[in-house]
Amino acid sequence: MIAFTLPFDGLPGWAQALFSLSLAIVLATLLWTLALFVLSRRALRAAPPADPEGADAYLWVFVVPALNEALTIGDSVARLIDVEARNKAIVVVDDGSTDGTADVVASRAQPEVEVLRRVPPNARQGKGAALNAAWGHLDRLLAVGSWAGWPRDRVIVCVVDADGRLDPAAPAFVAAHFADERVGGLQTLVRIYNRSRVLTWLQDVEFSITALLFQAGRTRIGVAGMGGNGQFNRLAALDTVADDDAGGPWRRRLTEDQDVGLRLLEVGWRCVADARTTVAQQGVESVRALYRQRTRWAQGNLQAMPQIGGLSRMRRRAPGRADQVAALLHPIAQTIVGLAFLASIVLWLLDLANLVPRNGSWLLILIFLATGYGGITLGCIARAGRNGTGALWSSLLIVPVYTVYTWMIWPVIWRAAVRLALNKEGWAKTARHPVGQQVS
Repeated sequence: MIAFTLPFDGLPGWAQALFSLSLAIVLATLLWTLALFVLSRRALRAAPPADPEGADAYLWVFVVPALNEALTIGDSVARLIDVEARNKAIVVVDDGSTDGTADVVASRAQPEVEVLRRVPPNARQGKGAALNAAWGHLDRLLAVGSWAGWPRDRVIVCVVDADGRLDPAAPAFVAAHFADERVGGLQTLVRIYNRSRVLTWLQDVEFSITALLFQAGRTRIGVAGMGGNGQFNRLAALDTVADDDAGGPWRRRLTEDQDVGLRLLEVGWRCVADARTTVAQQGVESVRALYRQRTRWAQGNLQAMPQIGGLSRMRRRAPGRADQVAALLHPIAQTIVGLAFLASIVLWLLDLANLVPRNGSWLLILIFLATGYGGITLGCIARAGRNGTGALWSSLLIVPVYTVYTWMIWPVIWRAAVRLALNKEGWAKTARHPVGQQVS
C-alpha cells in the first residue's frame, strides 16, 4: 500500500496545524468560488430583459450625498438628469459643504433636482446620516406635489456617489428585477472611469471580477451584496430595516451600504445584481490612498461580523446562509492563509540554508499559488465571458498581475483589525480629482 504524506509532515506541531488549517481553507474557498462561477453563468443567462416600459411604473429617487464635492458633483448631477426615467427626482444632500457644492448643483438647476442642505451640528455625521436625512425627506416628497400618494413599494431609491456616472438606461434593467416583489435591493456593476493608470485599471478589474463572478453567482440565490454607489433599494424594503436610534435604514458604520444590504437579507428580502448596467466612479490614484480606502472597507467588514448569527438564521436556503457567513468570515480566512504562505516561504529559505531539517515547504508554496490562481483565474474568465474567445485568452494574462495586486493590499486586514481594537472609526473622505474625459 502506498503511504500518503502531506508536504508539511515532519515540521513542528505549530506549522503542521497552521498549514493543515490553511490548506483546508484554500481548498474550501476554491470549491466555493467554483460553485459561484457555475451559478454566475446561469444567472447571466437567466437575467430578465430590459423593460423600459416597466420602468415607468416606478418613481426613481436618486440620492447623492455630498460633502465638499464641487469638483465632481456637477458632472454627476448632469448625468442623472439624462437618466431615462419618466418619473424621477434627484435629491442632493449637501452635508455641510464649504466649497460651493450647492452652488455647482444650482448651476445645473432642473425641476427634478432638489438640494437638501444640512448644517452643523447635524451635518458631517457620516454618509449613513446623510442618507437617512434623504430617507426622512421622502415622507414630505410623497405627501405633497407631483408624487403625493405614490406607493412606497413602487419607489426605488438609488444611491449615487458625487463622482458617480450612472448608465442612462439603468432604470430599464433595474425595473425588470423589481417586478419580482421579493426583491428589495439591486447593485449595478461599478466601473472605474479614470482607468488609464495601472493602479486604477486594476481596481476596474477587481470590480468587474466581483460583479461578474461573485455578485452574479449570489444573484442566483438572492444574496448579492450592496455596494453603495449604484445601489438601488425598494423604499418599502428600506422601511423594514429602519433603525430608530440611527434615524433611518442606514446605521453608523464604515460600510453602511454593506450593513443595510445584510439587514435586508436578514428580514427576508432578495438582493440581486445586474452587470449589464453600470455606474462609473473615480479610482484612487495612489497606493497610499488605496490602502486608506481598503482599510476602511476591511474595518467595516469586521464591524459586520456580529451579524453572522442573524444571517445564519435568515429565511433563505442553506447555500445562501452559508455563503453570507463565509463571506463575513473571509478576512479571518485571508489572515490565516496569508500567515501560512509567509511561513512556508520562510521555512523554504531556512531549508535552502540548511538551518532546518529538509521539508516540503517548496511544494506547499506551489499548492498555495496553484489554488490561489484557481480562484483568480475563474474571476478573469468570468470577466471576459461575454466578450468572446479573444478576450478570454487575453484575460488569462491578467491573472499573475492581478494576483500581485491582491497580495499587495492584503496587509489592510491587519491595519483594520488594529483600528477596530483601538476603537478608531474616524476617516478623512477620499479626495476627488477634476473630472476628465470618460474612458469607455
